[in-house]
Amino acid sequence: MGGPAPGAPGTDGPVLPPRTAPASLSGHAYPWDVLGDPGFPARVRAAGLTSVTLAATYHSTRAATPHHPARRLVDAAHSALYRPSPDPGAPRWAGTRLRPAAPSWTGDDPDPFRTAADLLRAEGIAVTAWLVLGHDTRLGSAHPDLTVVNCFGEHYRYALCPSHAEVRAYAAALTAEALAGVRVDGVSLEGCGQLGVVHAGVHEKTEGAWTADEARWLSVCCCAACATSWSARGLNPGAVREALRTAVRAGLPLSDDLARALLAVRHEATDALRSGVLAAVRAQAPTAPVTLHAHPDPWATGPSPGLTPHAAAEVDALLVPVWPVGEASERAIAAAQGCGTPVQAYVTALPPVRAEEVPAHARRLRAAGASGLGLYHLGLAPAARLGVLGTIVREWQQTEGTKT
Repeated sequence: MGGPAPGAPGTDGPVLPPRTAPASLSGHAYPWDVLGDPGFPARVRAAGLTSVTLAATYHSTRAATPHHPARRLVDAAHSALYRPSPDPGAPRWAGTRLRPAAPSWTGDDPDPFRTAADLLRAEGIAVTAWLVLGHDTRLGSAHPDLTVVNCFGEHYRYALCPSHAEVRAYAAALTAEALAGVRVDGVSLEGCGQLGVVHAGVHEKTEGAWTADEARWLSVCCCAACATSWSARGLNPGAVREALRTAVRAGLPLSDDLARALLAVRHEATDALRSGVLAAVRAQAPTAPVTLHAHPDPWATGPSPGLTPHAAAEVDALLVPVWPVGEASERAIAAAQGCGTPVQAYVTALPPVRAEEVPAHARRLRAAGASGLGLYHLGLAPAARLGVLGTIVREWQQTEGTKT
């Protein structure tokens, strides 16, 4: 596992119960995949799995449901909390602008995550609560002053910037609401950091528009809160924005000193965000292991933000996105190994990945050092690709058996 839990011997605060290890194999799903489909647990078991990573908060999406007996898709129009609607008079929401919305697409159940989680746990299937934090187009559109802004003054309305104390407080409160009063076997944190220019959403028309360096500089947030942090480091915000614009237009690098300072500001905000979120997790689910969606590239933004120097030691496992088949994914797993925390590979069997390539991809990721797999996606994948996930699980388990 990672570093000691808050409150463990040698740290400040009360002593908390020890955490268990995160599941080494788990398939991702949404509450609507489980609700109203009595065959879902059987498909989980047919894939060889005993653990599901189930969304408790999630961004907007249009999701296929190829196995559901009553429908073929769900149109989740906005980010939502799949728990009861928060009490606006509760202390954690007092005076706040940012509050989660309830879904209208999961029927009349006021607590779809808990209902789905309880159904799975009654079937002997462990449940990890999957929380998406900073990715919220609804709130970003309503409060653009709290979103990521690039050096050209363009807001990324899907991306709440963690440099704002208001955003950090919201993420902690959302975490507490998601986990309150429900039994879970783990917690998985997605978007626990800053999102950037690349956004796999809406009808995206940006693919291939920027080089990797241009995308990096377009992902540096230039909002008022980030600018305040720059000033505290002796930087001139206007000069920083101009340097970023020049780097994007001319393809020139930033100076090493400026790049280090900008990354340090982002990482400080990310660490502060994660600290509040983890405190909320420990208050609601003290024994649940925590898995952090993360990338070994410290400049990475998005659902799996770049690792800060402190991140790995504070959680029990890292989930590294390795959807593309190829050496870059294997290098990402290998690069994350030096953090001292178990590294799991986040693998998809969905297009555009070719199904027949995925089992060998998983084997190579294991050889690169992956200690587990997060499999995407039990609800979205049609039957043939669910079979691919089952093949991966069986091969993984057989390899485990030969080691014992």
